[in-house]
Amino acid sequence: MTHLPAVAEPVQVRTPIAHTTGTVSALGDALRSEARLLADLVAIMRRQRDAVSRDDLDAIDDSVFATHRVLVTLGEARRRRRSLNHLLGEGDDLSLAAIEDFFVGDVPADLQAAVALVTDGARALQREVEINRRVLRHAIDAADQFVRSLYGGPVAPATGYPSPAVAGTSTTYAPRTGGVILDRRV
Repeated sequence: MTHLPAVAEPVQVRTPIAHTTGTVSALGDALRSEARLLADLVAIMRRQRDAVSRDDLDAIDDSVFATHRVLVTLGEARRRRRSLNHLLGEGDDLSLAAIEDFFVGDVPADLQAAVALVTDGARALQREVEINRRVLRHAIDAADQFVRSLYGGPVAPATGYPSPAVAGTSTTYAPRTGGVILDRRV
């Protein structure tokens, strides 16, 4: 049995397929669409914060539904971008950071601008969401404290509701361990 000398495999250098102008343009459009949706979400976060400051429950509710609608639309835009990634010969996971590598450092200026819009929009949205999270947490804590002070409830947040036997035994003031907001006797 004779052994042939091992032949070195040629090194595979990843080069992107020839990009059609239409596909690259469509990718830029998809990215700009995502950036607009991110800007819409930033505006919704600001309206939500304003509604919380005015105690406008209807506007808060509207902002929740608006957020849901925009997130669904953003999901569709992301699916469109994944389809375009496939047309470019790449997988689903061509991240924004990997676009420069994909185009071997020669990213069209229009596409670079679109990537920057999405990146900036995502950062702005991240900041707004963090601010809203803190504002909403504070509003919930303040409302909880207000309700407890009105009803003479415990200072610390309740961890549960009293058993039905304890809850229905007296109509006079008795320290409760919960059940202030939701009356289980009804």
